[in-house]
Amino acid sequence: MNKKMIIITAAAGLVSFAGAFAFAWITKPAPESRSVSSEPNQPVQSEYAKEENLPDLPQMDTSLSNIPATRTSDDTDEESITSKRLKGMVYELRQRMQEYDNKLQDLQQREERLRIVQDTIKKDIENLNNLRFELASIVTNIKEQQEKLFRSRIEIDQADKINLAKIAATYDKMDAASAGKILTNMCKSQAQNLQALGIENSMIDAVKILYYMSERSKAKLLAELVTSEPELAAILCGKLKQITETN
Repeated sequence: MNKKMIIITAAAGLVSFAGAFAFAWITKPAPESRSVSSEPNQPVQSEYAKEENLPDLPQMDTSLSNIPATRTSDDTDEESITSKRLKGMVYELRQRMQEYDNKLQDLQQREERLRIVQDTIKKDIENLNNLRFELASIVTNIKEQQEKLFRSRIEIDQADKINLAKIAATYDKMDAASAGKILTNMCKSQAQNLQALGIENSMIDAVKILYYMSERSKAKLLAELVTSEPELAAILCGKLKQITETN
């Protein structure tokens, strides 16, 4: 807006200057007319009237003060030059005004582009804020999943470790088929009631026993379960990864 005011003020000043200059040239006083006699208002007396003391004859006023001034070639040339100068100044003024108009249009276009850029930046900021909120919700969900995973881990304390190791040693001495049937029944002992908590606890006990079995016996038992109970074998393998020992 400051640039617009500067341009408009400069244009108004230039117009005022041109008008004042034109008015001064037009109202300039015309040059004084040349007189024929150095004393224009003195009447010329006849010599005969002086010598013979005759009454003076009426004399003609020979001054040029009452004769209308005629336009000389100098005045015409001067007015022609003035007219040309005025035309040149008017043309230059129009050119300057056109330049100012172009600059104003350029400024308006720049302001429009800046407004569009500002609107785009605002939209980008809004999109970034929305993405930030989405990322925050995703991070929260990840943390919740991590907490659930941590809670789903099977912990074995030091007191249970001794008992589970003894039971696992007993399963090691069995054949794979018999040990597999016992673990299957342990996991499905509460299948009639379909209570998730009971089944989960039974499965946890089976996983703990399987964890403390020897690697060879564990491999044979899982191979047997893959043949008879493939889904149960997959679940037990997945839960073996969740076991951690605590002191």
